[in-house]
Amino acid sequence: MNDILSAILVVGIVGLAFGVLLAVAAVIFKVEVDERIEKIEEVLPGANCGACGFAGCSAYAAAVVEDGAPVNACGVGGSNVAQQIGGIMGMAVAAGKVMVARVHCQGTCENAKDKYEYYGVETCEAAIKLAGGQKACNTGCLGFGSCVSACKFDAISVVDGVAVVDEEKCTACGACVKACPKAIIELLPKDNKTFVKCASHKTGKEVNAVCKAGCIACKICEKNCEFEAISVIDNLAVVDYDKCTACGVCVEKCPKKVIG
Repeated sequence: MNDILSAILVVGIVGLAFGVLLAVAAVIFKVEVDERIEKIEEVLPGANCGACGFAGCSAYAAAVVEDGAPVNACGVGGSNVAQQIGGIMGMAVAAGKVMVARVHCQGTCENAKDKYEYYGVETCEAAIKLAGGQKACNTGCLGFGSCVSACKFDAISVVDGVAVVDEEKCTACGACVKACPKAIIELLPKDNKTFVKCASHKTGKEVNAVCKAGCIACKICEKNCEFEAISVIDNLAVVDYDKCTACGVCVEKCPKKVIG
C-alpha cells in the first residue's frame, strides 16, 4: 500500500513540476500579437477564398498589420470592409468601385458551333486539353462549369452552354476568373452595364463562320461613341471605363448585339 501511495506521490510531484515548467515557458516565450490583427479578422467576411493573394483571412489580417499589405485587397468585403480596415490601421481609404465578374462570351448551344462531340471528363480544364476544347471558337466558353465549382457564393452557373453571373450574389472574389482556362471572365465595374460579350480576335468572316453572336470588328460602336470610350483593337471592341458614360449608344448600334 505504501508503495502505491509513493508512486502516486511521485507522479503527482512530477506532473506539478512539468506544469510549473510549462507555465514559466509560456510566459518566457509568449509571442505578443498585435491586437489590430484580431480586430481586422473580426471585420473580414471569413470566406477564406484566397482572392486577396493570401492563404486566408487570418493570413491577410496579419499581412496588413505586419507587412503593410493593401487594406482594400478583400474583394468579398469590398469598399465597406476596406474602410473598416483603414480605420483600424489609422488611414483614410477612398471609396473604390464595386466590381463584378462578367463573361466575355454568348456562344450558347444555338449561337456557337462545335468542332466535335466531347465525351471526356466534364471539366473545362480537361476539355481544353483536347484541341483547345469542343467549341469551334477558340475563345468560346466550354460550358463545363469549372468557374461554378470555384465560386463559393453560388453566383455563377452554366446556362445553355455558357457561364452566366448572378451579379447580386457576386462578391468579385475573382475565383471564377482564375478558374477559367479560356480567360474570358473579367472583373468589371458593377455600376456600368456596358461590356463586350465576346473575346475573339479573329476577323469578322472567321467569327461569323463559328458563332452567330461574336464581335465582327465592324467598328460601328467606335464610330458612334461621342466619348471615344470604345475602340476596336485587334478585331475586338474594347471599352475604356474611364471614358464610358454607359449612355447605351454602342449597345443600340451593335448589329450583332455583342455589347450589353
